[in-house]
Amino acid sequence: MHFPVIELEEKIGYTFRNKSLLKEALTHSSYAHTHGGRDNERLEYLGDSVLQLVITEWQFLRDEKASEGKMTAERQKLVREEALISAVQALDLDKYLLKTVGKQKISDKTVSSIFEAVVAAIYLDGGYKAAKKFVLEHGNLNAANVSVNHKGEVQEFLAKFGEEPIYSNPVKTGKDDSPIFYCSVSAMGESADGEGKTIKQAQSTAAARLLWELQKKGRKTPPKTKKNK
Repeated sequence: MHFPVIELEEKIGYTFRNKSLLKEALTHSSYAHTHGGRDNERLEYLGDSVLQLVITEWQFLRDEKASEGKMTAERQKLVREEALISAVQALDLDKYLLKTVGKQKISDKTVSSIFEAVVAAIYLDGGYKAAKKFVLEHGNLNAANVSVNHKGEVQEFLAKFGEEPIYSNPVKTGKDDSPIFYCSVSAMGESADGEGKTIKQAQSTAAARLLWELQKKGRKTPPKTKKNK
């Protein structure tokens, strides 16, 4: 059976070195029992932990005043079954699931596990940074009614230092009916790239990555500037 690796890679925004990991992430136990090979249950187990870490780190960096209780409650909503199903369906990943359960509807648990399995596959193939990029871009971060106005957030962060983000002109690639836009944003000596199905989405992704880098590096004070001689 032909497995559309390239098509899937384009959807998730990551190119695998080990293509078999992607196929494993989309293999249901019913298919593995019939045709051999690994199912995605072990990847699901690993992906759950990676997802929890990415979300926790994202929460920790974006809100310095949030209490442990608040972050715990919010994280539970972000990683619950409904949120993961929404993320899977937004990418249409469920339609690529290899299964032999006939026309019987697959369970919600099976659908939600696809996201965790893909996260783990990316983590094993490309490391934590690649997995984090996928989660922040495709995870359903609206599930807990969390503000994800990344352009506004980076604007607010930089305003403290009298800085403004500088966005590059977007570049359009792909077919007219399914374009992909790319752009970059820079500020305070840092830059980040973003991509998306719209210019707004590409800019938002770039802004989120820039803010992540600035916060991670502890940019709490404006950079020193050289005095004119």
